[in-house]
Amino acid sequence: MDGLGLHRRLEANAGLLTFGILVVSAIGGLVQVLPSVFQDSLVAPAPATRPYPALQLIGRDVYIREGCSACHSQQVRPLLAEVRRYGPYSRAGESAYDRPFLWGSKRTGPDLHRIGGRYTDVWHRAHLMDPRSVVPNSIMPGYPWLERRAADADGDIMQRMRALRFLGHPYTDAEIDAAPAALAGATELDALIAYLQGLGASAGAPPR
Repeated sequence: MDGLGLHRRLEANAGLLTFGILVVSAIGGLVQVLPSVFQDSLVAPAPATRPYPALQLIGRDVYIREGCSACHSQQVRPLLAEVRRYGPYSRAGESAYDRPFLWGSKRTGPDLHRIGGRYTDVWHRAHLMDPRSVVPNSIMPGYPWLERRAADADGDIMQRMRALRFLGHPYTDAEIDAAPAALAGATELDALIAYLQGLGASAGAPPR
């Protein structure tokens, strides 16, 4: 059967056409995905990248729970305008300990991957409690309830860190044992601020 005849047969048979599309799509997907699985530079931590300390780890969970990634990406693209606005472009190794990763693509608000150190803790606290008190035109909602919730209300920080260690995060026994004390007296607002202040630290992004 020549190529034209095969093509006509595919067009006439919906099931065969669907199967062909799936096969071709699968091959294309594998060609894109498999090289990244075996490329160490895409999965190895960057030199300055460390697992999140206990307070930042809780803050990251709060960030996910409150849906912050729906409006803020954490992925500075390698474009001149992006680098000028946000700082050094993001590299894969910086997200080695992010499960799940929070790269995102929606920017209702600015990218946050280099936000650490650009503002004081006092500014972040005011911004999270009442965004318009520091950014008058902001459409971001406030999160005042975070100040009323204990950072480790569930008391499971040690279990979380052990689970992450099982997945490859190099937490030591001493770090896990010290985690409850690190969260003592802290609120979810403190944890979220600590997480935001740590973003970009692995790239040494200068404060602005």
